[in-house]
Amino acid sequence: MRPMTGWSRWLGAACLLLGVPTAATAGCNVSPQGVSFGNYDPLGHSALDGVGTINVSCDAPSSFTVSLGTGNGTVEDRRMTGAPSQLAYNLYKDVSRLLVWGDGGGGVSSNGTSVDLTVYGRIPGAQNVRPDTYADSVTVTVTF
Repeated sequence: MRPMTGWSRWLGAACLLLGVPTAATAGCNVSPQGVSFGNYDPLGHSALDGVGTINVSCDAPSSFTVSLGTGNGTVEDRRMTGAPSQLAYNLYKDVSRLLVWGDGGGGVSSNGTSVDLTVYGRIPGAQNVRPDTYADSVTVTVTF
């Protein structure tokens, strides 16, 4: 298994153009749509939930695993940054938001040519942060 990178996709395409057989390697595209939380109330005690998606589309049926990086922070404690505060949040594999999705929590496996995977996000309530725009970048890795 290896992570899909632009280089491996290019190399696979180059082998096909040259007529050199490849070892059953499918070309896949990854299209993540970020988790949108909306407006957070720092005085509220309720968590704020959001949803995003990751579409993986392959040119042939493939078995693959999708993992999420840590972003700012760790798998257990991701952080969105704003000026000058940080806002804790996390990403989950399940709608009940119990199974953290990240490098330490394993990936989501699938088999097929196209799949939409839902990413469930949660910002815990009662975080005393200043009003600002908060954001984080998380790397999506597809291994097949």
